[in-house]
Amino acid sequence: MREARITLGHTDIPIRPIGLGCMGMSQFYGDADEEESVATIHAAIDAGIDFFDTSDMYGAAGAATGQSQRGFGHNEELLGRAVRGVRDELVLATKFGARPSPGGGVVLDGSPEYVATACDASLRRLGVDHIDLYYIHRLDTTLPVEDTVGAMADLVTAGKVRAIGLSAVGPDILHRAAAVTPISALQSEYSLWAREVEQEVLPTCRELGITFVPYSPLGRAALAGRFTSGTSFSSDDFRSTLPKFQEENFAENLRLVEGLKAFADERGHAPGQVALAWLLAQPYDIAPIPGTKRAAYARQNAAATAVPLSADDLAFLSGLFDPARVRGGQYGALNVRPQH
Repeated sequence: MREARITLGHTDIPIRPIGLGCMGMSQFYGDADEEESVATIHAAIDAGIDFFDTSDMYGAAGAATGQSQRGFGHNEELLGRAVRGVRDELVLATKFGARPSPGGGVVLDGSPEYVATACDASLRRLGVDHIDLYYIHRLDTTLPVEDTVGAMADLVTAGKVRAIGLSAVGPDILHRAAAVTPISALQSEYSLWAREVEQEVLPTCRELGITFVPYSPLGRAALAGRFTSGTSFSSDDFRSTLPKFQEENFAENLRLVEGLKAFADERGHAPGQVALAWLLAQPYDIAPIPGTKRAAYARQNAAATAVPLSADDLAFLSGLFDPARVRGGQYGALNVRPQH
């Protein structure tokens, strides 16, 4: 059980240990009503959530990479509108690194020139004078990471950014980036059913004093326990393309979720709350950002900080979702450039 705030790595920025991921309000999980999304953000704030995650590219792609949707920058504009008047009470994180391509879709760009341009554009869309946590969303491998994070460090010096983060990179890149400037956060997928980062990435974060921010901490809602083997996903829902959600894989994975549901029911908690509490109990500096478009689920997720799990509980859950038992990889053939 963890209710106290944590401090973002290498900063004096306190955050509550469960944030809100806003991506689904603009893309990937079917249609979203903007006013309902704003109401969900307000409900999250009322529930004590103060850490909000977005990206300039959320809105620029549909279920398969390159499909047009709400438009580049949509999610930042939505979040900026929702937090107007209370922004100073919150910690806002956004990302850059993929810009619109003239031919459609996006291209990766980590050049120092684009770092500065992208930051200024995000500041305008969010309607703020600084970004609390600024991530490289996807690494531009045509350039040394040192060039990109060096330009991000210049943004900190200029007062436009308070802290720097990376997303979906491994230990080598983390070490190289941290040799240039303090890295405050790494965002990658981590949940009961996606545990690849436990081998090398999480220990590296601990070594370097980096806060780990799990995206999809509820397995893209599967760990919330609301799906059945008969659940299908529309073509504008990203999950329709993902291996874990395909036919036999999905059926096998849902058997594990049934075990989670039974465990949670016995203790009077929602399955998703237990899944989040398991993450918070791991021996690392962790701040998951479950996403939702519904106010009720935002409140439910926020309450996960009060769910107690014993050592035996943690061992049971870890064994239930042993990686060898989970079917399907992270991304599929349609996801040429992975998004989150």
